[in-house]
Amino acid sequence: MVILSMSCLVGRRQESQQDYYVGGRSIPAWQAGLSLLATQVSAISLIGAPAFIALKPGGGLKWLQYEFAIPLAMIVIMVTVVPVYRRTGVISIYEYLEWRFSPAVRGLLGFIFMASRGLASGVTLLATSIVTSVCLDLPLFETVILIGAVSIVYTTLGGIRADIYSDIIQLVILWSGALICLVILFRMSGGDLFSPDLPRERFEIFQMTGAGLGDGRTFGFWPMLLGGFFLYLSYYGCDQSETQRLLTTRDEREAQKALLINGLLRFPLVITYCGVGVMLIPFLVHHPRFLVGFEGKNPDFLLPHFLLQYMPHGLLGLLVAGIFAASMSSLDSALNSLSAVILRDFLQKYIPGLRRIGGEKEVWLSRLLTVAWGILCTVFALGMIRGPETVLILVNKIGSAFYGPILAVFWLGIMTQRTNEHGAILGLVFGVGVNVFIWRIFGNTVSWLWWNPIGFFSSFLAGYAGSFMTARKVRPGPREMPRKTGARRFPTRYAVCLTGAFAGILVVCLVLQFLLAG
Repeated sequence: MVILSMSCLVGRRQESQQDYYVGGRSIPAWQAGLSLLATQVSAISLIGAPAFIALKPGGGLKWLQYEFAIPLAMIVIMVTVVPVYRRTGVISIYEYLEWRFSPAVRGLLGFIFMASRGLASGVTLLATSIVTSVCLDLPLFETVILIGAVSIVYTTLGGIRADIYSDIIQLVILWSGALICLVILFRMSGGDLFSPDLPRERFEIFQMTGAGLGDGRTFGFWPMLLGGFFLYLSYYGCDQSETQRLLTTRDEREAQKALLINGLLRFPLVITYCGVGVMLIPFLVHHPRFLVGFEGKNPDFLLPHFLLQYMPHGLLGLLVAGIFAASMSSLDSALNSLSAVILRDFLQKYIPGLRRIGGEKEVWLSRLLTVAWGILCTVFALGMIRGPETVLILVNKIGSAFYGPILAVFWLGIMTQRTNEHGAILGLVFGVGVNVFIWRIFGNTVSWLWWNPIGFFSSFLAGYAGSFMTARKVRPGPREMPRKTGARRFPTRYAVCLTGAFAGILVVCLVLQFLLAG
């Protein structure tokens, strides 16, 4: 009720698209940064990471290797895409592609985003509803509708500003709940992390023996560092659902500061819920009856079943609220960004009458599109309830096949002067084709994380070469972009802070592996 009431109050002050989709470009950097952080932590993360560390076959603290790429990716995004988006004043990042290449490139990338993010949102809603239904002891069908309906209502009423405020509230609840769960597990297990009975291989962080190229080692150090680096570059820098947060700030420097906050706080948050997984390891060893009663069940349900059996009711409510909040946080940003893309890149682009509406009518049209996308994602999630589990995996892999090539198209526009529309489209198609070929021929022997750099370099090189083979008049490159008054140079101290964060993550992981894995 608090979030819904807040959304109503925020919605009253909205008078245009600028207010609804980018918060009037007046969101403080700390709020945008915390919202970025919250959208990355879903119920799947809170539940899946501890299960992966403590119970899943082949799992363990190797999960933390994902985090090395985050600070490095934040630095590169600050330098490359943030100045471009802020100086062109876009609401949808795909508007830049029309300016740089053509309407066809803008429409193609916008359509790919809507298709992939719409499907992924349905998958995320279903996956988070599965674990939430266990905690709430509700049927899955009702849980999907409940999460979808609440997310649709407050996102529709309050726009991006309500999403950001609710993300911050949800982040506080989730982080607090994870800390409480960590303390309770520590007390129940006696903090016994050095017992010889514990499986030491689960405490190993660095997996240096497998490259993930033909050996089936998906979670090796190099695929998680390099593949994760290109994945995060694309996700934070070239995906409307994330970059829209960066467009809500006052200027370029504030957007960079938001990325800095995300880069600095992400690892402390992740280490918190990974710590829950670490403390579950001695708990399972010292409570064999719990593990016996859990046999035959999905490992992802490990934490929900622990909470239901051992958590005091008052604290259980807080944890369940955290999981429910994380579920909604995963959906709200997608709905607002999907609405922005279909309105800006398609409806107002190709229906002249919609370009002339403004004020209150424009806001109501934006809200109507948000409701439509919310209903579509919810219906898709409901339709997958009885579907095969491989459908979930398939949708995620399809998304991964596109991340690297999409990044390459943006970088062809930003980093080069002589690339053109035909080269950009050729590069995108070629890069996706290479990833699909690797997927079909090599299957799981090549880590899907490698699809990101492979797709990027394949697309970038093919697009650059294709531009020369299809030479035509090229639109002006980013060096001719008009600079807005007050645009500033890249703040070196932010890069220093994030480089220090990378070094800090490395030191923490080395110490943890030395102490726990021996």
